[in-house]
Amino acid sequence: MVITEFPGRLMEPRSVLDFREHRQPGFQFLDSSMPDTNEAFARVKIDDLLKDAGWSLTDGWSVLFEEKLVDGTKADYVLCNRQGRPMAVVEAKRASVDLVAARDQGRHYAELLGVPFVFLSNGEEVWFLDRETDAHARRIDGFYGQDDLERQTAVRQFRRDLSTVDIDRKIVDRDYQIDCIKALSAQVSCGRRKLLVEMATGTGKTRTAAAFIKRLFQASIITRVLFLVDRIALARQAEEAFTDHLRDYPCHLLRPGRCFDRAKRITITTLQTMIAEYRTLSPGYFDLVVTDECHRSIYGKWSTALRHFDAIQLGLTATPCTADTDMLPDSEDELFVRDTLRFFELDQPTFRYTLRQAIQEAHLVPYRIYRARTVKTAAEEGFTVRREELDWSAMDQKTRAEFEDLFANADTITVDPQSLERRFTIPERNRALVREFRDQALVPGRPLGKTIVFAVTRRHAETLAQMFDDHFADLKPRPTVRYADFVVSDMGGGPAPDASLLIKRFKEEDYPAILVSVNMLDTGFDCPEVVNLVMARFTRSTILYRQMRGRGTRKAPHIGKTRFTVFDFAGVTDLHGDNEDGIEVSPTLNSSPSLSTGKPAMVLTLDVDDHIDPLSRDWWTLDENGRIVRSPNAEAQAAQIGVRFEAWRAGHGEFDAEQARWAGLIGSRVRADATTMNCFGTWSFDEHPFTALGGYNQAQRVFGGADALAKLIAGINAVVFRQRQAPGQDRKRGGTIGPCP
Repeated sequence: MVITEFPGRLMEPRSVLDFREHRQPGFQFLDSSMPDTNEAFARVKIDDLLKDAGWSLTDGWSVLFEEKLVDGTKADYVLCNRQGRPMAVVEAKRASVDLVAARDQGRHYAELLGVPFVFLSNGEEVWFLDRETDAHARRIDGFYGQDDLERQTAVRQFRRDLSTVDIDRKIVDRDYQIDCIKALSAQVSCGRRKLLVEMATGTGKTRTAAAFIKRLFQASIITRVLFLVDRIALARQAEEAFTDHLRDYPCHLLRPGRCFDRAKRITITTLQTMIAEYRTLSPGYFDLVVTDECHRSIYGKWSTALRHFDAIQLGLTATPCTADTDMLPDSEDELFVRDTLRFFELDQPTFRYTLRQAIQEAHLVPYRIYRARTVKTAAEEGFTVRREELDWSAMDQKTRAEFEDLFANADTITVDPQSLERRFTIPERNRALVREFRDQALVPGRPLGKTIVFAVTRRHAETLAQMFDDHFADLKPRPTVRYADFVVSDMGGGPAPDASLLIKRFKEEDYPAILVSVNMLDTGFDCPEVVNLVMARFTRSTILYRQMRGRGTRKAPHIGKTRFTVFDFAGVTDLHGDNEDGIEVSPTLNSSPSLSTGKPAMVLTLDVDDHIDPLSRDWWTLDENGRIVRSPNAEAQAAQIGVRFEAWRAGHGEFDAEQARWAGLIGSRVRADATTMNCFGTWSFDEHPFTALGGYNQAQRVFGGADALAKLIAGINAVVFRQRQAPGQDRKRGGTIGPCP
């Protein structure tokens, strides 16, 4: 007998048992006179897989081999409980046999033994079938442990139809929460094992999950739950919620380096901890895995941690998950939505409850937006800094060398506003936004409440906290109180001292009243008393923006809160809009490669004047449908531009379907920027929303080439902006005209 490892390597094991020392993928027996030997080798591998799951092969009762059945056939393996009673059969097959095709044979053996569970394996793969609930076998990550099979076998006799189990109205009492639980229950009853809930921030995702979990427990469909979050602070919040709502089902918070408490029914932990620990548990340890707005990679590169458990998978998110991701400004958002839908094998969430619905039904408070930009950050093409504006004598040698390199014998440099607080800082800009916030927020009769400020870096957060504290010093009961403070995550440059304690004080005590955050309060943080959100950082991520905005949506009638305000000093509402039916985008400044690439060694201080641009001040409120109501002046300009655009479109002639879509986007763009745009050019296709569709090159293809596109643009400018421009003239693509007049 000779065994070959393809290609070409020969080995001669001394016995079948010796094979475990030599086995490699690709082995095949060449001696056709021994047809069962290949299955024997598969059984060696199966033995190892059973040992990995904690099964004893030598105690005489846990695992039975070649068990003879009443019809004279033999089951390859029978898995028993500690008393030796059968619980499952394992059908072993050689690698050349399709395991799925063996399911009926395994089901037959299980019926003869009167056990519910069937495993199929060739030593490389394990498939599982519950003959009482499953029509098809499914591939799993390994064998269940003996404890897991015992637990699931024991509760089967108490299993009930979900529809006969009441929903606990003490946990959830809102119609949409009850509708959500009914929708999820119906899917589980149909045998579906992947569920996704999209529910706006502040509408009670955790409470809804708790009531759903209780219903599953009471129906004996599940016995253990994993609740997965991405930060320890969110894990503590979940622990508090489950302790309050699920007292009969004890939970524990698993921390790094701690052992699983097998006596607890619910395990709450972070993604990072579970990635390190999941291999220590059998695939049957959890029956339900709930992923609560976890890190984006959990549905992509780290999804193995979720797929390991043969459990019902429930995802909870406040992120709008739709299959149409073309309009998302950030590519990471697009990947998150697509990976999420692919993981749950859906084209839309199992249940949706949007922010607009929540506001309309008075479960969340409405909001308004105050926009203001400083002169420097409002500059469309970046702002210019002259050499003579800087105090070179005050710079240390390293800073001076960096600035000399940037100027490179020129008199000016152009700075991208998006590089502020990363590459450059302007102290006067930070002071200006702090002063502007105080002027607008301190209005008689309006509750000041709590304020969250979203900053860029630790240095930026510390600077803003000190400035806010100085500007609100008159409201402090004594000088040593911190009216404003800051909290920073590891991602923001290292955790601030006692971050958890500081967040707790912000929620439960009067001071600090303003908390500046870097990556700590963006998601999952609940504080109903928050009435102001200050956007001092720019983000291209629509998902992150909506999560940040969600920090203010909760009701707080005890402080007279009827709405909250977003103070936008960074232009994020320009980019992301606030139309919950779709994402409206406005042009954003392209990053300057020379100033925004690479990780800077330090932040360079631009000691130049900056102040709020009076023309940038604007209040936005939202109507009863959640749509932005612009100022009368802006609304009038948008309406006028819209009428002109429709006139151009009507006079242009027929468009095919793709051209009509692009024309509609052009119309949305010019209306959205009616107060700032004075012409449309080919450069506009280098900005959102067109970049997501292929930009200028794709626009040429859609409209029939560069000449046809130039003619179309000239027509738009002539009718919409009353600008006469010869086709082909372009200020950025080799034409002759300069900036639009």
